[in-house]
Amino acid sequence: VQLQASGGGLAQAGDSLRLSCAASEGTFSWSVMGWFRQAAGKEREFVAAIRRTGDSTYYGDSVKGRFSISRDNAKHTVYLQMDMLKPDDTAIYHCAASRNRIILSAIRSQEMYNNWGQGTLVTVSS
Repeated sequence: VQLQASGGGLAQAGDSLRLSCAASEGTFSWSVMGWFRQAAGKEREFVAAIRRTGDSTYYGDSVKGRFSISRDNAKHTVYLQMDMLKPDDTAIYHCAASRNRIILSAIRSQEMYNNWGQGTLVTVSS
């Protein structure tokens, strides 16, 4: 199974971007799908996650209130809507997925996700 992330690019502070993560098989088969990001010289950071039915979403503290995750199981795609972008949002964004249910306390742990996409670069200038 492959996850293909797209939608990254160059933006200015305050702009919006929408990332997409297309799965090679139905996203309904994935219990949890998420986004992580890694800035240059920093560790990978949890951004957002969404459960299978889409009724439960989770966000990292640094993006809460600005980013929104959603999924369209019919299109096998998960989206990350990023609003009010800041220079600190500059990073490579990776989508990830888990077939297994992840308990709430572990939803932000990258070790719980066993399938990863290649990443898309987002650069935000001030």
